[in-house]
Amino acid sequence: MSVTLLHHDASLKIIDYRCQAGPHDTPYVELHNSHSVAFVRRGSFGYRLRGETHELVAGSLLVGYPGDEFMCTHDHHVCGDECLSFHFSAELAASLGDAFAAWRSASVPPLSELMVLGELAQAAADGRSDIGLDEAGLLFAARFVDVATDHRRAAVHAQPHERRRAVEAALWLAAHSHEPVDLARAANEAGLSPFHFLRVFNRVIGVTPHQYLLRARLRHAARLLADDAGSVTDVAYDVGFADVSNFVRRFRAAAGVPPLRFRRASRGDSKIFQERLRAARLS
Repeated sequence: MSVTLLHHDASLKIIDYRCQAGPHDTPYVELHNSHSVAFVRRGSFGYRLRGETHELVAGSLLVGYPGDEFMCTHDHHVCGDECLSFHFSAELAASLGDAFAAWRSASVPPLSELMVLGELAQAAADGRSDIGLDEAGLLFAARFVDVATDHRRAAVHAQPHERRRAVEAALWLAAHSHEPVDLARAANEAGLSPFHFLRVFNRVIGVTPHQYLLRARLRHAARLLADDAGSVTDVAYDVGFADVSNFVRRFRAAAGVPPLRFRRASRGDSKIFQERLRAARLS
């Protein structure tokens, strides 16, 4: 496990975790010592907490609550995983809102509005954005609290082979999200009938294959926009959207701002998201 401390002050700690554990490594019990949210940016792993098991893939969130014992497993993926993890003091967590249910949610499935902000925070962590990493982390956390309660995941009840196929399918979709992919093709890659594939994927990952595909495209788009790579049209086509207006509409719904304003935010104009969050809380 590679652990890199990226930011540390009295109320916020941000850590880059890179784990190379695989199916042959023995899991062990760990303890959450703060309120935390980890954005999974690559790979997959299992998360056992309070007697329940959650499968996390790129775009998912791992949520920690002080005093909770947990275990991470790596039964289905041999390439490890990477997370950008935000740890908050009790006072800062409370200031983000009265959201006990959000902090006890254990995990959140891949959601567009969180994935794009996760990529903005990652761009800041990598030095690819002029926005402060602590600012990006607080924007991400505030949005998490706003949406997590409504998207709390139930425990996954699936056979081990179903979990494996769903996780492998999610990894395949993320790697091929820039290509034309329909349900039949994805199901064929998983070796399942379309109906069975749809049911298993939704049960294990928490979203449908098509939702995950679109969100993978939006996450990739957020990364390209933060890198200032090409026009909005180029970004839309590069990540797999055939229609630019559809891309702009979906990106705006996810990020709360259109692509060009998101690019401005990634270059340091944090007021863009601060105004958006204030407006959302007043509505």
